[in-house]
Amino acid sequence: MQSSKAPASMEVETREHKSQGALPAKPKFEPLKAHEMSDGRVQFRKVSVPPHRYSPLKKAWMEIYTPIYEQMKIDVRMNLKARKVELKTRSDTPDVSNLQKCADFVHAFMLDVKTLRGEHLSRAIGRLSGKGGKTKFAIENATKTRIVIADTKIHILGSFQNIKVARDSLCSLILGSPAGKVYSKLRQVTARLAERF
Repeated sequence: MQSSKAPASMEVETREHKSQGALPAKPKFEPLKAHEMSDGRVQFRKVSVPPHRYSPLKKAWMEIYTPIYEQMKIDVRMNLKARKVELKTRSDTPDVSNLQKCADFVHAFMLDVKTLRGEHLSRAIGRLSGKGGKTKFAIENATKTRIVIADTKIHILGSFQNIKVARDSLCSLILGSPAGKVYSKLRQVTARLAERF
């Protein structure tokens, strides 16, 4: 016959707790320095420089270099052979996240952004809205977002993934893709998103 008691899976040690004494004091540790968080290892980031941004980077190098080196305490150099901007942490870098912030800052400079003005801006807004707002509504309904076009700004409300799809569609329209091509791409992407859920 088997006993009805289940075998003990662990041993429990009981001690009498002194009711008068309080819990032991918490140990106090000094805050870790940035180089101690990464076990003293130096971290690197490399940002590629496209050919058309090489000259502007040369002209604006000191304006990029100064805040990165002096304020964020990150070493930065331009590797001419590989055509990359290289960033690395130093022992006196106050926060390890500064490296990623600086890499994003340099990457943003590499993007060639042009501001639309006058007739070009009017044409872009017209392409985004479509006849009677048809294009805007189609993108909103397909991506389950809300789009507000206010003067030179576009606001998109929705989930992260849906905002990304809507933003890509709007960017394609601004850059000159035909509305029909944008609609067909939207159908494909939304079908894929629907399969995930």
